Parts: sequence; C-alpha cells; structure tokens
Amino acid sequence: MEAMQQLVRDGSTRQLAWRQQQLNNLEALLQELETPLRAALATDLGKPAVEAFFEIVGVQGELKLAKKQLKRWMAPRRVALPAVQQPGRTWVQDEPLGTVLILGPWNYPLMLVLRPLVSALAAGNTAVLKPSEQAPAVAKLLAEMVPRHFAADVVRVELGGAETAQALLKQPFDHVVFTGGTTIGREVMKAAAEQLIPVTLELGGKSPCIVLDDADLQVSARRIAWGRFLNAGQSCVAPDYVLVTPAMRQPFEAALKQAIAEFYGPDPRQSPDFGRLVSTRQFDRVDALLKDATVLHGGERVREERYIAPTLVEGDPDSALMQEEIFAPVLPLIEVSDLEAALRFIAERPKPLAAYLFSRSNTARRKLIERSQSGSVAFNDVIVQAGVPGLPFGGVGPSGIGRCHGETGFRSLSNQKSVYQRPFALDLAWRYPPYGNRLSLLKRLLG
Repeated sequence: MEAMQQLVRDGSTRQLAWRQQQLNNLEALLQELETPLRAALATDLGKPAVEAFFEIVGVQGELKLAKKQLKRWMAPRRVALPAVQQPGRTWVQDEPLGTVLILGPWNYPLMLVLRPLVSALAAGNTAVLKPSEQAPAVAKLLAEMVPRHFAADVVRVELGGAETAQALLKQPFDHVVFTGGTTIGREVMKAAAEQLIPVTLELGGKSPCIVLDDADLQVSARRIAWGRFLNAGQSCVAPDYVLVTPAMRQPFEAALKQAIAEFYGPDPRQSPDFGRLVSTRQFDRVDALLKDATVLHGGERVREERYIAPTLVEGDPDSALMQEEIFAPVLPLIEVSDLEAALRFIAERPKPLAAYLFSRSNTARRKLIERSQSGSVAFNDVIVQAGVPGLPFGGVGPSGIGRCHGETGFRSLSNQKSVYQRPFALDLAWRYPPYGNRLSLLKRLLG
C-alpha cells in the first residue's frame, strides 16, 4: 500500500494524461470481462445473460461520462473575492485524496466494485478492491483480470472474507467506499473512525412504492414486478413494499400476477430469466420471514437450488417482513386509504434509499418530494434512476452516507482544496497592530 500512496504523493496521478490512461485501461478490462462475466454471475447468482450485461452497461455509462467530462471536472473553479480582500483571486482546486478502499457487495458484484473505481481513478487516486467473498466466481475473475490492465501500485484486488476486510480497515486508507447492509456498514464506519478515514456508505433499507388510483394499472404492475424480481429481488433500490389504495388493491394484485406470468412463465423455477439467492444462508433468512406470512401468489421454495419463486404477500406493518430489508423476490402489498396515509406510513419509518410513486398527479409528486426523505425519488418507474451516470446516488440517514456517480463521485473522492492568491502590492496598514481607534472603520469595512 505504501507504493500506491507514494504514487499519489509524488504527483504522478495529478496529470490529466495519467487519469485518462487509467480510464482507458478500465475500458479495456470491461471489454475483456464481458463474456466470462456471464458465466461467473450465472454461477454466483443464477443471473441471466441480460442482467449480467446490465452490470457491464452500468460501469460503461459511468466511464463514458467521466472520460467526456474529466478535463472540465479537473479545472480550477473560481470563487468570487469580496471587495475588502482585493486585490487577489481565489479558487477551488480538486486534488487526489490518496488510496481508496472499495468494499464491494455480492448482489451486483462487478458493477458496484468497478463503478466507484471510475470515480477513484478519475479523481487521481489509486485503489484497493475487495470484492465480496459471497460471489466467489466474480471475485476470482476480478483477481485474475485486473492485474492484466493495471499496475500493482495503481489498482490491486484483495480476496477473502470478513477477516480480510477487517485487516484492510486497519490500514491508513484515505477514503473507504462500502456498499452493503446497514449492520456491516456500522462496523465499517466504526473501524474507519478509529483512523479518522472518511467513508461513503451505500446501504439500503425498505424503499416504499405508492400506487394511487390514477396510475396506469398494467404499466405500473409490469414496472414494479420487473424492479422487485430483477436479480431475484436482490437490489438495494428495489421497491421493498407497495402501499396501494383500496380501489386499486385487488386490480393491482391481479395485474402483478399477470406480469409475473408474462415474465417468467407458469413455473418461474424453469425460467432462464429468473435468478437465485446468493447463498443458503440468505435463503434460510427469507424462508424464516415467510413462515408466518399470508402468501397471495408464489411462495414456492427449494433450498438446494436457493430458489424462491416471485412471491406476493399480504403486508402486515408489524410482521417480521416489515422490520428489515427483504432483499429477495418477495413483495408485500399494504392497503392505505390515500396518499396522506401513505406519507404518514413512510414518515414513521427509517429514511429509505429510494421512494417510488405511480400517479399522473403533479400535486402527488410534489407532496412526495416535500414530505418524505429518501436518497432518491422516481415517478412511474423503479430502479432506473440509479443507472443515470450524472445523477448523484446515495442514501440519507440509515440508508447511506455520501454520494457517488458522475461529477458528484469525482468530488467525493477528491480533496477540494481552497486556494487564495494575493500580490505584494497594496499592503494597507489598517490590518496591523497597533489598532488604535480603528474599530469603527473596521465595522464599516467588514461588518
């Protein structure tokens, strides 16, 4: 790690050409990864080829934006100077932080490691990648291929489990980016705090989805079903539960069932487009949550295959399913009287990573923005906002700390250094002691 930090200290990574070269190297890595990644993701998560391609596309979009905007992002940003401090000039100069530790999750084990890497390299940092041990095929693939495209003092991959992560967190990194659950996120933040290392925590939580009477029933059901059951429900920004009005309750349930049948056929277990849970441990967790639930559709489970069918359940605010992020292909439906009741329901719970509303009403949209707190909001769709490279992404409160993606990610992984420059001329005496009776003058000038 000393060599990685020295590379930054000696100024090599400050140059535009160096950063552009690293982004080109990452682009070449992506091209080489695309084909073997499909097999690795199929092994780890049962991902279909299209969903595997989504992981590549997510990084490519980020990379394309960074390459196009990098020169502008790096340019000094002028700041206005008050008249009393003239002559002179001030600006903000973004500089590399140093070496960034990226701790990846298992649900999108490639995209959520390499996407932060785009920001780290664009900002002139070196990086250590620690992919999730729960997606071992992808982790092994990264460990094999990253050294083909990056020098060891620029990007390095560390394999291992919790012990490896704990050992890494004892090293003097300059920033830590973690994507995962809230429980582990607390441990990461605690370890980083011991060395006063800044963190970006992309966590999760129970992202609500509201469906009002004026929503397009079929389109809403298709989009929500796609978002919930994508990657077998293992997406941090997936709708975690649906709040639906009485008039829409039964029609919406029927439309969801129709969408599931259209997507995955009569037996989703046989569908090539439906994934699996990452581990038997995750299966057992969700299996326990479902034991007391009222299943409306699906519910079939095969432990040996880590398979849980796309499942709709009757939502109970006091049930175990509503106490933690489900992170599985299970969708509770909860009836609420109207938008006001839905907003109260959301406000009574921890701030989520995302909030969704399906409605044609501009008034309803404004109310959701103004009266709820979440990392992001999407209207009449789900998840896709997280794929917009230039849109800041992150949580609020227990759903995350800090923002990533695009220019925001670049700034987050840069030291925004304030610079003030002044000539030797006009060195006025009023600022120096003895002050005498200058207080009234200073009040007029500075007050």
